[in-house]
Amino acid sequence: MGTHIQTQVLDIRALERPLVNPWIIAVTVMLATFMEVLDTSVANVSLPHIAGSLSSSVDEATWVLTAYLVANAIVLPLSGWFSTLFGRKRFYMVCVLLFTVSSAMCGLAPNLGTLILFRVLQGLGGGALQPVSQAILRETFPREKQGMAMAVYGMGVVFAPVVGPTLGGWITDNYTWRWIFLINIPVGICSLLLTSLLIFDPSYLIRKTLRSGLRIDYIGLGLLATGLGALEIMLDEGQRNDWFSSHGIVAAAVIAVVALVSVVFWELNRKDPVVDLHLLKERNFAISTATMFVLGFVLYGSTMALPLFLQTLLGYTAMQSGMALSPGGLAIMVMMPIVGLLLSRVEARWLVIFGLLVSSFGLFQMAHFSLEVDFRHAVEARIVQSLGLAFLFVPINTMAFFYIAKQNTSYATGLINLARNIGGSTGIALSTTLIARRQQFHQHRLIEHLSPLDATYQSTLEAAKQMFLAKGADAVHAASQAQQMVYGMVQRQASMLAFVEDFRWLAMAFLAVIPLMFLMKKIRVRKVELIAD
Repeated sequence: MGTHIQTQVLDIRALERPLVNPWIIAVTVMLATFMEVLDTSVANVSLPHIAGSLSSSVDEATWVLTAYLVANAIVLPLSGWFSTLFGRKRFYMVCVLLFTVSSAMCGLAPNLGTLILFRVLQGLGGGALQPVSQAILRETFPREKQGMAMAVYGMGVVFAPVVGPTLGGWITDNYTWRWIFLINIPVGICSLLLTSLLIFDPSYLIRKTLRSGLRIDYIGLGLLATGLGALEIMLDEGQRNDWFSSHGIVAAAVIAVVALVSVVFWELNRKDPVVDLHLLKERNFAISTATMFVLGFVLYGSTMALPLFLQTLLGYTAMQSGMALSPGGLAIMVMMPIVGLLLSRVEARWLVIFGLLVSSFGLFQMAHFSLEVDFRHAVEARIVQSLGLAFLFVPINTMAFFYIAKQNTSYATGLINLARNIGGSTGIALSTTLIARRQQFHQHRLIEHLSPLDATYQSTLEAAKQMFLAKGADAVHAASQAQQMVYGMVQRQASMLAFVEDFRWLAMAFLAVIPLMFLMKKIRVRKVELIAD
């Protein structure tokens, strides 16, 4: 009887709510999402400035990035549980408030320790914004319009990592690194005001409190936080500490494996799990989650590798390399609404296959770069890759949530966003390692040709020596400078070969996902009006 009355009250409240244009709600949640995703990459190019300003080394300053990613990863899968405990709207507003306040404190931090502390709080507040935003969009729009809604949301998620380094570099060069955090304050305030006025919890979202019998799974929370934290530290610090030659990285890897394997077995047998892993039994959701991991892997890996290639080998500034990436971000913004419209006419998995092929083609173009590549060709390859990316995010999410009940949306969005974020961290870590290791390999092979018996090497060395002699150097210095110049050429060519291999492997990672699309259950977005939730 009490449950029946409670349901009626919830239905009456739902009817009393003001009718709001759903697109205003979409823009509202995209504001916070864009702000949060931007902060995963905006600080990258500012690390030297942060280190210098706070009297620390660049290696120490990298914890500004690591602390955020660790806290972000821990909160992501817990968003569904916290939404149930506090109510989705209340939890969302608390997260926006925490993110905004901690952003302000990051901008005012007097030393590195304080900055890292507030970056942890910023990551805790920002981690839940993505999954909760997706859950709000899913319930705001009817299913036949969710593709377009996800396109609006996806513009923030995919465009932010692209524009982040450029924006961070511009702000740091023209103002101070503190403004990369302070700019979040007006956006956060605007998001809070709009959320309080426009967004409401759905009637089917029954809040469970500790008084009503909800138990806190301390063991599950502890295992999950420990495992994800250790995994992020391993990925972010691995290459810097030479991976498993470091006792710290080995310890982090062991802790991550033990904790994450344990949490899987523990959560599967809990009545009120903090992470509902049973959702992965649904085939479309499981495959979509794996695909989203690869999307994060390639997106973040290529977004790291391309500007690094342009800056270290071609001499571009941070701003110039950012400008090479920006047209690709604009291409994503233009194409995503079109993809949202196509979802009502074309089966989602065919759009994903098309996107994987196009994006792979763009990466294979990058795999044919040389040290003579010009700005136009770099931009064109990035645009092709980005056009493919635009066909991935929205259809993958559509397939993922098609057979997921609405009351489980918060748990599902947490898992799929966690997959993308962990994929991004893995992509950056493995791309950085591949480039460094293959550079050493190719340099060793190329140096084998620098012998007195190699005619090409001798002629190049002699030409360089004559050039320095013509500039006024004596014979001894000319010979030394010629050796240094040729060795520098070898190093650049070895780096070039390493970047080429990285781009090729990223392209092949996308191609490897295509067979999974044929394991998907078919969905027809045009007929969703006939399907009851």
